[in-house]
Parts: sequence; C-alpha cells; structure tokens
Amino acid sequence: MDADRVAETLVSTTIKGAVGFVTMQNPQQRNALSQAMMLALADALRQFEKTEQVRAIIITAEGTVFCAGHDLKELDAHRRDNDKGQAFFIETMRLCTGLMLQIVRHPKPIIAEIGGIATAAGCQLVASCDLAIASNKAQFATPGVNIGLFCSTPMVALSRNVSRKHAMEMLLLGDMIDAATAKEFGLVNKIVPHDELRATTNAFAQRLAEKPALTITRGKSAFYEQCDMSLTQAYEFTGAIMVENMLAADAKEGISAFIEKRKPAWE
Repeated sequence: MDADRVAETLVSTTIKGAVGFVTMQNPQQRNALSQAMMLALADALRQFEKTEQVRAIIITAEGTVFCAGHDLKELDAHRRDNDKGQAFFIETMRLCTGLMLQIVRHPKPIIAEIGGIATAAGCQLVASCDLAIASNKAQFATPGVNIGLFCSTPMVALSRNVSRKHAMEMLLLGDMIDAATAKEFGLVNKIVPHDELRATTNAFAQRLAEKPALTITRGKSAFYEQCDMSLTQAYEFTGAIMVENMLAADAKEGISAFIEKRKPAWE
C-alpha cells in the first residue's frame, strides 16, 4: 500500500460548510501517534491550510480512545536496530514536535473534539489545539512516569495550558483525570453530554468560521508569540531528553512490561 493510501486509512478529511474535519480512524491501535499517523495528520492540516472554504478545523477520532499517545510497540520494535532505536526515536520526536508546532502556527483555529481517552502525546495533542470540547466520558492522563518514560514533550504543551501545580500533578502522578477535572485544570474549554459533543463542537467551529479570517489568523499568531517565545527551543530540548529517556533501561523495561501486561522490574 502506498503512502497516500496509508494516510487515507489512518486519517480522513471532510468539509461541512466552512468547517474542515480531520478524523483519526485507527481505533484498533487506539489512534496512537505512530510516525504514519503523525504524517497523515500533518498532511491533512496542510490540505486545509490551502482550502479557502475551510475557516475552522476540528480534530476528532473514531472509537473510545481519542489518542493514546506514541505507538509504544512501534518504538519498542526499533530497539533491534543497530543503534538501539536512537535514530527512529529522534525522528519520532521530530515529527511530533513538528505536528504540535504546525497546529499552533496554523493560520486557522483548530478545535480538539474529545469523546474518549487522551493520554501522553494524545493529551499533548489536545493541549496544542486552540480550543478543546470534551464529552462527559472523556478522560486525560500523562502517565509516562508509570512506565519509566516521563512525558517530557507532552509537558511542553501541558504546562502552557494549565497551572504549574496541576501540570506537575498530572506529570508526577500519571493518574487519569475525568473531564470535570480537566476543565477545572484548564485543559478543556467545555464539557457536554456525549451525544451532544459533535453538535456543540460544530457550533463552536461555525461561530469561528463566521469571524473575519485575516483577523483570526493574525490574532492567533500574536497570541502564541506573546504567550511564550521559547516554544521551539523547549520542544527541541525536551525532544532530546525524550530520546535519551527512551534509551534508558527503565524505559525499556517499563514499556516491555506494559506491552506484556506485567509489573515492571525497575533497576
């Protein structure tokens, strides 16, 4: 299967009025951010950047998991590479950083529509979007610490959206939080009954689409520039830390234990 067919399998795009929908559709793999998934998402966002009709974008997902973060099985499989996976880990973090920055720098407002679980880099994806609407069934976590791989890159987006104490609580404990707690922390804008999620998110997007496009583009860009001028540097730094962490024994053991559904034996 060629790259375009793979992308179409992982991510679909539709347009309804002035709203573009980017749907992750790999529920069997919990919509994990494999390299292929990240490339497909990036392509879809580029497509809508060039589509004049689209004035606002919604990122959503099929299944009960919005996004489970990086594909741990894909990462772990590359430990058998000659460099123990280092080059693959570096490329994965580069793609992830690029995707998150693409969302932030996208000229059109992007809304995350979360109907289920968002963990690790999936939580990072939610935090990177301009707005986030969650179902009352949604749950969130940055649980890397539990498998020996601290959520360093998710930390960048998370710490720029919620208070420092709440960010540290999520990062250090790795516990799952419900939608109400996520709203209290500032991770999501609104919680709605599950069967009202699509209508609510679409209504938000339609309202954004009605605003003057150039004003929205300039305003969004200015917001992020004044908010934190060192975002790129932070992602480069934490990406390198993430790669170093992936090469550590505890991450190898923690991920293996997670995949094998057993308790990890820490060194």
